[in-house]
Amino acid sequence: MSVHLHWFLPTGGDGRTLVDRHAYTDGGIRRDRITPVSGVRAPDIEYLAQIAKAAEQLGFEAVLTPTGTWCEDAWLTTVALTQVTERLKFLVAFRPGVISPVLAAQMAATYQRISRGRLLLNVVTGGDSTEQRRFGDHLDHDRRYARTDEFLQVVRGVWGGKPFDFQGEHYQVEGGLTALPPDPLPQIFFGGSSAAAGPVAARNVDVYLTWGEPPEEVKQKIDWIRGLAEKEGRTVRFGIRLHTISRDSSKEAWATADRLLDDLDPATVEAAQQALGKSESVGQQRMLALHGGSRDKLEISPNLWAGVGLVRGGAGTALVGSHAEVADRIEEYHSLGIEHFVLSGYPHLEEAYWFGEGVRPELAARGLLDAGPAPLDGVPAANGRPASAPGGAPLLIAGGR
Repeated sequence: MSVHLHWFLPTGGDGRTLVDRHAYTDGGIRRDRITPVSGVRAPDIEYLAQIAKAAEQLGFEAVLTPTGTWCEDAWLTTVALTQVTERLKFLVAFRPGVISPVLAAQMAATYQRISRGRLLLNVVTGGDSTEQRRFGDHLDHDRRYARTDEFLQVVRGVWGGKPFDFQGEHYQVEGGLTALPPDPLPQIFFGGSSAAAGPVAARNVDVYLTWGEPPEEVKQKIDWIRGLAEKEGRTVRFGIRLHTISRDSSKEAWATADRLLDDLDPATVEAAQQALGKSESVGQQRMLALHGGSRDKLEISPNLWAGVGLVRGGAGTALVGSHAEVADRIEEYHSLGIEHFVLSGYPHLEEAYWFGEGVRPELAARGLLDAGPAPLDGVPAANGRPASAPGGAPLLIAGGR
């Protein structure tokens, strides 16, 4: 089982601090779109193309694109980026409650033809009712997962190449069909820590994603999902969502983490924790429990730092250390059964280089990566190694990150 490395496309904006100065405690509804903010990078297609091209050149297999109010649409953005990349795959996050499953199946098929088979799907059921209602979805938490279960059954059914009927509580389909099924079928990624989420993963998905909890807690989740899948007669693979701060030395990496922390004033942390605490997501509550809103003892496991989760929803932990130390932690998670590593760092362009030039060679030397064309083979970085800089993006409470 090889390690699959993926990066992240910050379609909600990027920058050098964990909370940009134009993000407000109301979740970003009142945004200053006129006054420029130092270090903030808009998610325009030119900047996102830089990240996508860098990820491809550095040897990442795919990039995750989030979904939510404060992000550009993942389908439209990534299909545009397929035209400026050659091998890079796109892990497109979407919400099953706001689109017909038959239409989603058709969109995936079209995407595969346009991109020559480079689509992966990340199903985001949603853990914030306020966010869901913005899109016209008024189901409660558990019913959203029940609907996702039906949604994925329909998608896989209409990919079968012949008319498909389905009668469920949430969807009734007669003769559903994707005339030209996608080739290959996109792998389906999915995450959820609640009791309602586990059976959905076991019955329907290819890769179960967890956020970056300590190894012993990740192992418990793997064992849970694996057991449920075995009862369904299925095998599920596993992935993890983490940030990274990797440097030539451990001292440099932790200095970068400290600079990110120093930039957060107590009022910002308190406001973020109050907003995040309202989330219905069990995974989000598990992220909050790792630090309890406190700056003390943020290294919750060797090289696993919970500082990001003080102000950001979704993935709240980062692997921090020298390139060898970060590789050690990836190898540790891999030994538990984690195959896919979906990574990010602020700013995303610079951190892609730090990881790609530093950690990836370590993993390759340990035999954890599939053999393939060496990233940057014979192509020096345009300006040498990017300078170390603290990074971040706006405080965005929506899921899918």
